[in-house]
Amino acid sequence: MKNIDSSNHVKGQSLYLDDIPLVAGTLFGAAFISPIAHGHIEQLHLSEAMQQPGVVRIFTHHDITGENQIGGIIPDEPLLADHEVDFCGMPIAFVVATSDHAARAAVRKIKVDITPLPVITDPRVAHAQGELIVPPRTFKLGASELAWDECEYVVEGSADSNGQEHLYIETQCAYAIPQENGELKIYSSTQSPTASQRMAARVLGVPMHQVEVDVIRLGGGFGGKEDQANAWVALCALAAHHLHKPVKYVLDRLEDMQMTGKRHPYSSDFKIGLDKDLNILAYEVDFYQNAGAAADLSPAIMERTLFHTTSTYFIPNVRATAYSCRTHLPPNTAFRGFGGPQAKFVMESAIAKVAEELGIDACVIQKKNLNKTGDEFPFGQKAVSEAHACWHKAESLYDVEKLRQEVQSFNASNTLFKKGLSFMPICFGISFTNTSMNQARALVHVYYDGSVKVSTGAVEMGQGVNTKMLQVAAQVFSINPAKVRMQTTSTNRIANTSPSAASATADLNGKAVQLACEAIVERLKRVAAEELQAPETAIELKDEQVLLHGEETALDWKKLVTAAFLKRVSLSEHAHYATPEVHFDKKTEKGHPFAYHVYGTAITVATVDCLRGTYTVDAVKVVHDFGQSMNPTIDRGQIEGGIVQGIGWMTLEELIYDQTGRLRSNTLSTYKIPDIYSVPKEIAIDALDTDKDNLAIMRSKAVGEPPFMYGIGTYFALRNAIKAFNPASPLAFDAPMTPEKVLLGLYPPAAVGATNLHEKSLSHVATS
Repeated sequence: MKNIDSSNHVKGQSLYLDDIPLVAGTLFGAAFISPIAHGHIEQLHLSEAMQQPGVVRIFTHHDITGENQIGGIIPDEPLLADHEVDFCGMPIAFVVATSDHAARAAVRKIKVDITPLPVITDPRVAHAQGELIVPPRTFKLGASELAWDECEYVVEGSADSNGQEHLYIETQCAYAIPQENGELKIYSSTQSPTASQRMAARVLGVPMHQVEVDVIRLGGGFGGKEDQANAWVALCALAAHHLHKPVKYVLDRLEDMQMTGKRHPYSSDFKIGLDKDLNILAYEVDFYQNAGAAADLSPAIMERTLFHTTSTYFIPNVRATAYSCRTHLPPNTAFRGFGGPQAKFVMESAIAKVAEELGIDACVIQKKNLNKTGDEFPFGQKAVSEAHACWHKAESLYDVEKLRQEVQSFNASNTLFKKGLSFMPICFGISFTNTSMNQARALVHVYYDGSVKVSTGAVEMGQGVNTKMLQVAAQVFSINPAKVRMQTTSTNRIANTSPSAASATADLNGKAVQLACEAIVERLKRVAAEELQAPETAIELKDEQVLLHGEETALDWKKLVTAAFLKRVSLSEHAHYATPEVHFDKKTEKGHPFAYHVYGTAITVATVDCLRGTYTVDAVKVVHDFGQSMNPTIDRGQIEGGIVQGIGWMTLEELIYDQTGRLRSNTLSTYKIPDIYSVPKEIAIDALDTDKDNLAIMRSKAVGEPPFMYGIGTYFALRNAIKAFNPASPLAFDAPMTPEKVLLGLYPPAAVGATNLHEKSLSHVATS
């Protein structure tokens, strides 16, 4: 089945927040933000801005009627700065005017006197100064401190991964419209309608039932709108609450990049030990997470990093410690993978370093240590593993020996171009690691004419979740999908929603839809049994027909629905689903936090231009653990997109903050994302279909986040190509692998001066 939104997307008819028709009298907002990263506010000068044409009011923290607080996990993030600013881009005032232009013009007239304070941008510096968001956490398995003596090979090192800008097509935005009795209806581009509702109510000092948050769809989220949409909702709500007029704020791209947090940069230290047979016996790692100025979702992201410490491998002795470090950058936040990719990069770096020191291919160690069903993760859960199945199928399906020979032959016959090949196995847990969030509700109405409407807590943001929800309803009712329509996501229809995140959205909401539809089907079967004077067990609904003992009857779907209505049988159902089995004890750091794991293996081949430092990704060949995909077209699209986004994080997307905490890569001219020329020449995806039972909706495993990690393989393919050119290159494990870093890896400055680099390059040209 095609994505139900695809036709309107192509025709430009899909509605987003900025497409909502304006209510008469709508006002427009714009934020005045801190020009420095850290300091005391001495005085705010608003008089000149207030005199600008069209300005209605300028709001500061003094105007907040409830709490000046939008921190979710930890209340450490003011909506509007009061006495101190903590990052460059922190909102200080909110201008409301009769037009967007007038509001932004007034912002430029605001002045603020700030006494600068010391700025921290490095998580290791923050850690050294005791600036932690939360206390550190440690996961342990076995006794790593005792295992080193048993190791034949012990290697230590460090690995650093940078952040990543979400760069959703639709920027952050909100539109608050007053209703009667002091209520507000807020349209928002949020992944977390309930969180936005809760924060707006907190800031206003009103009960949550006075605030409705409604989401049509998002023009992309990737985690960037899970928590960070709350500020814009709260600002618009505050202004609309005071002025009793609609207020809208749509950030422009520069504002969005300046004011919002990114994927967390991590700096990590590792120590790994193997026996003579290359079994990994011990692994210790310290993660220094750059949280930014406030908690946001950093503690939860730090936790998931710990959950994915050992990636796809079984290691009997593990000690992993994570520190969430407070710096003076915008609060970093959720991003596809939610801390898992950072952990996997460190694990793969450790394996790569051992392999390089032993002079062997990293895949030998990778394959040797893949986890098996029954192996224990450091957090106590036992694996139900498809790791070996994915790896072996990838080896045979894509003829790895032939690929290796092609790479070796190419490298032997080319001087200025080198190829690298890498394996990237993945293992990614599916569920919110905060157990209470693993719940969802759905509201299903069957109308008198047999048409159906479905409301869930799932937010459609391009991942195709609405299509899957529609498929669930159509399949349970056994009706034409055209009879089913999806509603927008509203906190009035579905309360207490979990965010659309953690790759769990389809599972949680799909199961709730399934339960609601099944409850209605049971009632309809009872009606059919009465109408046909037959036992209920003999009734079946199939292809819009009512079957009795497998044979068609005079009843069809529409007649049955009509009969049920006339008998006053409910044709609506509100169902609740809570994932069974999941639990986790943070006191012992043990439990069963995931409903299941997704596995896969990617083989990546890349070519480096050893004169220029540029590169191409020739192929990414994947065997992915789909379970039993309910929509292969959507799932393959998610995998392809995840791979390219992962490659971007690992190769091109370099966030640069200067020492004063100012973002320098703040436009699309200074922040490079993958374009069509960066996409692998070939992306091959093969499904590992299994008939094993799992807790996924209709056994169709999640595909939102896991494929992102395949992109890590590109980093190591490039590294292998560089090593093929210069085996002695002292390459640090430092992502992203930009062309500049590739060039420095090919010709290390410590070994080759600028003049020698030029001469060496020319000699290569001459000899080739």
